[in-house]
This record gives sequence, C-alpha cells and structure tokens, in this order.
Amino acid sequence: MTKPASIVSWPADVSQRFGRETLVVPHDLHTRPMFSDAGLEKLLDTYPRDKLGVFTMGYDPVDWQSWRVGKAGDMSGAELMQAVDEGRIWLNLRAANAHLPEYAALCDEIFADKEAHVSGLKTMKRDLGVLISSPNAQVFYHLDSPLVSLWQIRGTKHVRVYPPKAPFARPEQIEAVVLRETDEQIPFDLAWDQDAQDVTLEPGMMVTWAQNAPHRIVNGPMVNVSLSVEFMTPAALLRANVIYANGVLRRRLQMQPEIQAGLDPRALGKLALARAFKAIQIQKAHEHKLTPSFDLREAIPGVREKVDA
Repeated sequence: MTKPASIVSWPADVSQRFGRETLVVPHDLHTRPMFSDAGLEKLLDTYPRDKLGVFTMGYDPVDWQSWRVGKAGDMSGAELMQAVDEGRIWLNLRAANAHLPEYAALCDEIFADKEAHVSGLKTMKRDLGVLISSPNAQVFYHLDSPLVSLWQIRGTKHVRVYPPKAPFARPEQIEAVVLRETDEQIPFDLAWDQDAQDVTLEPGMMVTWAQNAPHRIVNGPMVNVSLSVEFMTPAALLRANVIYANGVLRRRLQMQPEIQAGLDPRALGKLALARAFKAIQIQKAHEHKLTPSFDLREAIPGVREKVDA
C-alpha cells in the first residue's frame, strides 16, 4: 500500500524537537478549497451559532481587559466575513472537528500525519479550532494547558513565544490556568519581548511550542485565517496533572511544590494525587463567562471610517 503524502514537510530531527521547543514547518493546507471564500462562508453558516466565539479587543498589548465578547445573531457567513474584513473582531470556532464532518476528517488527517512522523507520538483530547480575524487584531499574552500548533491559512501573523518559566509564567500562574481559576491571560511586561522567539507566520506555515509556553499574537494588515490545534500526549497529560496537584498543595497546604518532568517518581505520585483531588472535587473549577457587550448586527467594532473622495 502506498503511504499517503504528508501534509507537512517535517525536519529530519522532528522527533527530538517536537513538543520541546518552538518549531516552524511548512504545510499545504492553505491550498485546499475548504478555505476559499465560499468554503469559509459555508463553515460559518454550518458551525453551531451558539458555539461561535465573537470577540473584539483594544490596541494596547498590555490591556487584556479590553478583550470583549459579542454576538453575531443570525448573520450569514458572507456577512460575518465582511464584518471581519471591515472591523476589529476575532471569530473563534472551537472544536470544529466535534461539529462538522469535514473538519473531523481534517483533524484525523493532521494527527495521523503527526503520529506518522514524530516517533512514539500518541495524541488524545484533540481539538481543531478555526480562527478568522480582522486586520491588525491581536490575542493578548496567555498560556494554554494542552499542547498547541497554529496553522496559518490566510494573511500573516506575528507570534511571540516566551519561555514557560518565571518571570514569564510563575508556577502559581500556570497552576491557576490548569485549575481554571482564571482564563488563560496572565500578567505581561513588554520588556519580556527581548526574551521572546519571534515568528512571522505566512500562509503554508505552522508553529508549535513547548507546553505552557506563554505567547501573544498580532495580525498583519489583512484578514487572517488560522487553525488552532490543541491536544495532549501522555507526557503532556502527566505534566498537567502534576501542575494540578501542585496547585492544590500550594493553595490548601501552603506548600511550594515544583514541576517534575517525565516519569519521575514524584510526578507519578502527584498524578495519583491529582486524580484523588479531582474525584473528591477538592478544587472546583470556576466558569468564566463574559457578558456580551456588543452585537455585530447593530455595529461592528473597529470599522474603519471611509474617506470621502
């Protein structure tokens, strides 16, 4: 049987680098018809409207509290694409693979490709989201609990990735995200940019980084379309459970625990602790729901004023 062509041009040493460092590789997904204008409009028309994340934000990279949620109502896919082009909004279609067969198939293809080329890689908790965003829009400094890969389809994005350690992300801040005490945003200092890895993503480029590495994103002056692919591996899930246990120990017993990597006996012990803590619900997650503050049917945030001829 002929092995299917890879959708990514993986480097020879990918198995040593994947998930451990910031890795940028080319892909060919941006050439597919599903990402044409018609394909994106169809996606927006068929994706569950009650799941669609609609956001706007300010211009100051430190002012994460300017991130606001809105509503799209019954706007068509074509109207939403026009709103993205004209305004300053960020559409997040999380877990498109759980709702649309075409994206479920794409998700399977992406992970089959990864597992075929990264030695020993086993993935779980897969989430393929689609990001459709306005020219110059931004995502504020934050970190994620799972592993992430970002696939650029249209436009350019400037991505800055920071080390997953203090001062960029202190242990208690990482714990707060894993424990869902807070959203993914954490405090940011512009001076940290000198320690960031800068990546300019163009269509046909993918970037992935180490688990829990903080990052922030600024679009170029054009509409952007990207895939945000989140997932876990056994090692990543172990790390997440260690962090969970650490968070409970810090908050309940005032301990100062450290993150153990790999199959360290202490890490395995914390895995058991995390499972026990979750079973008895000793640390309840908080549900963070922003109240919608705008409706795209009434006004599109950030619409550029037309200059009279």
